[in-house]
Amino acid sequence: MSEHDDKLMSLLERLERERDELKVKIGLAKLEAREEWQELEGKIQGLRGRMKVLKEEAGDASSDVGAAFDMMAEEVKEGFARLKKLL
Repeated sequence: MSEHDDKLMSLLERLERERDELKVKIGLAKLEAREEWQELEGKIQGLRGRMKVLKEEAGDASSDVGAAFDMMAEEVKEGFARLKKLL
């Protein structure tokens, strides 16, 4: 093999190693994204429950529930942003 062939082979091997590393990272990102998705699904269900309470409650208690609702909704929004970065 010539020196040029050796360089090309070395480049190909480096690219294949990088590909393999990225494949593992993508697999981990998918797992992380699934876990994040499941957590967000739970939070959305929680928001539905809080919305029901808001409709049924009146006075000061509803403002507490409303504040908690807003906080949870922000967490879901941030979670979706994290998911978009993972994908």
